[in-house]
Amino acid sequence: MSKREDDRPGPSPDIEAFNRLEGAVDSALSRLEGLRADLQVSRKKAGEMETLLRKFTGGEEDPSSLMSRLQSLEDENGVLAERLRKGREGVQKLLARIRFLEEQG
Repeated sequence: MSKREDDRPGPSPDIEAFNRLEGAVDSALSRLEGLRADLQVSRKKAGEMETLLRKFTGGEEDPSSLMSRLQSLEDENGVLAERLRKGREGVQKLLARIRFLEEQG
């Protein structure tokens, strides 16, 4: 009597678990290599940007303090723009009064 293929024992559960673990580890290592490569590219780009920024600023200031100063100036610019808008409104009101008074006189 011959054994059917379905009756043959498959790989043991320990071997299946080991194979799955090995696949997971290989996948994790592959992902780690990809992340390391991405990190290396990012660090290189950051270094290039800092070098360009230092060349642009003459190397006088730290890039982070320069960014802080830029943000402060942008905030101040917003405040000044609002003050100009209100000032223009006031001037328009004064001009309207002057025109009214000229028409009355």
